Amino acid sequence: MRQSDVKELIVNMGPQHPATHGVLRLVLELEGEVVKRCTPYIGYLHRGVEKLSEDLTYVQCLPLTDRLDYLSSMINNIGFCLAVEKLMGINIPKRAKFIRTLMGEMARICSHLVWLATHALDIGAMTVFLYTMRDREYLLELFEMVVGARLTVSYPRVGGVRCDINEEFLDKLYRFIEDFPNKIQQYETLIDRNRVWLKRTKGVGVITAEEAINWGLTGPPLRATGVYYDVRKFFPYDAYDEVEFEVPLGKNGDIYDRYKCRMQEMRQSARIIKQCIEKLPTGLVLAEDALRIRMPASPLKIDKKEIQFEVYIEDKKIEEFIQKFPEVYASVESPKGELGFYIVCDHSAKPYRMRVRAPSFVHIAVLPKLCEGFLVADVIANIGSIDIVLGECDR
Repeated sequence: MRQSDVKELIVNMGPQHPATHGVLRLVLELEGEVVKRCTPYIGYLHRGVEKLSEDLTYVQCLPLTDRLDYLSSMINNIGFCLAVEKLMGINIPKRAKFIRTLMGEMARICSHLVWLATHALDIGAMTVFLYTMRDREYLLELFEMVVGARLTVSYPRVGGVRCDINEEFLDKLYRFIEDFPNKIQQYETLIDRNRVWLKRTKGVGVITAEEAINWGLTGPPLRATGVYYDVRKFFPYDAYDEVEFEVPLGKNGDIYDRYKCRMQEMRQSARIIKQCIEKLPTGLVLAEDALRIRMPASPLKIDKKEIQFEVYIEDKKIEEFIQKFPEVYASVESPKGELGFYIVCDHSAKPYRMRVRAPSFVHIAVLPKLCEGFLVADVIANIGSIDIVLGECDR
């Protein structure tokens, strides 16, 4: 083909494109089908979660964190609660730590199942979508059994968890976890040796370990390059220092290695849940000095047009610890990567400032590095491989 026959085009991919996994807009400068330049644009959701939290008490902020990465809301809640507990010096009961760990790994499996379903669908594999949604539905029903909600749970509390779990829940979860490794094997049987899958993933979207660190990547995109970093290992929280698990690593830093890391992570999550069930101690699930919303003793003032009531919150602990810890940062290992909450506290019962370190926001920035020089079809595969959710990106 003569050079004059190749046309340079500028194409908008998104924000309505289903394969961008949210309202993400990519401006692609193409030469034929090769991406010469990729520019991501975000901000179409207008969430404002960080600013909204400044006008709410610490307990009232909790439901906002559900709406960040709504596929793993349980882990978002845990990260926020850890930051506030660190701020106020609250020690949570041991049983609550194990329950949080158990629930967090259930949320990790749910998130990875959605990732695998959509990622495979983007590349052209349909059947695996049906298998993963079947198994995720079982876990969502278990969430509903305890919490009453399936997606946005608001189950953890500053000082523990909202309510205890029963034997029926544990028995059903244990049976699922016993069989789940076989389910993962089924997913891999469908696509692991599929020549189309291998052609679309191996050697595509490659990033080196040094580049991944410089870009600030965390989670599976970082570990796929061979870098050993997991918040659960380096900065253990809840009961992660009392269970055994491995951190899966890749070698090549391509789409295929990112896929394999997440598949192995699901196996390790099942291993952690099994240990939590077997080691689950007895006792309280909420600390005595946990932060609670106190309602007034007087009856509600009911008006024809509106119902007015005052909300009291116990802020004695805030006054006590403000001089020691005016600013805190706490992070968790979410399915996407390191999710951190940075809180600046003043003498009120509300956060003066809250900043969320969202892994999806960081990972979107590396898309030009992954896509430029590859084909347009590889852009779709790269987006799925870094597993972004725009809810936490446009926080």
